[in-house]
Amino acid sequence: MMDRNVAPATLADSHCHLDFPDFAEELDAVVARAGEQGVTHLLTVSTRVHRHAEVLAIAERFANVACSVGTHPHHAAEEPDIGTAELIARAAHPKVVAIGESGLDHHYDFSPRKAQENSFRAHIAAARETGLPLIVHTREADAETARILEEEMGKGGFAAVLHCFTGGADLARRAIALGHYVSFSGILTFKKSDELRAIAAELPSERILVETDAPYLAPGPWRGKRNEPAYVVETARMLAQTRDVDLSEIARQTTDNFFRLFNKIRREP
Repeated sequence: MMDRNVAPATLADSHCHLDFPDFAEELDAVVARAGEQGVTHLLTVSTRVHRHAEVLAIAERFANVACSVGTHPHHAAEEPDIGTAELIARAAHPKVVAIGESGLDHHYDFSPRKAQENSFRAHIAAARETGLPLIVHTREADAETARILEEEMGKGGFAAVLHCFTGGADLARRAIALGHYVSFSGILTFKKSDELRAIAAELPSERILVETDAPYLAPGPWRGKRNEPAYVVETARMLAQTRDVDLSEIARQTTDNFFRLFNKIRREP
């Protein structure tokens, strides 16, 4: 029998923010530490299109880093001029492999809800047109997010991942029914995340991903400290325990899922 705690050979961090100031002084070291832990691919995610050049520059700097383009719902009101056409144009760059993150955040409501919805639908249209997957941010907006995803799917198919999932079982079920993916962050390791772990235990293996959302949400041993991509191993370890499988199996499955979803990224043999 395999040791379920042995570090896996390969993992992918499907969602981090390497352009944030938290990493400015040691970005090379952060990427190197991820590689030392077997985290071979990183997706650094855009939150403001007006600052996309900074995200893109990091993706161009590192061979194993790709990026997205999009407006976080917190900033939807700041970027009302960002529409589907601009997202499509920026997505043509070879290092841009996804649209987003976009969606609904009804916890903070930093942008009016109508502005969030309008931006969300524009991003979905860009994902549909480009064939690139949509990275969905949703917080305390389960019913609204599911409704919009279902309505938009009726207009034409698109791929998506619900990142840093903290929603309920119904949202997870409806997303999976649409063919989407669900990604788990360090929150999965928190003591009070029993309900989330119950959801993670039941999802189809071909629809799950792991991420850090770094610099936020450091898992277990580093909780309260700055998160970084190397720590995604701890989330994968908890996911393996939750699903009662070897860590190596979770690493293999989530990495396969990563490349299937973000299929613009070239997977080396």
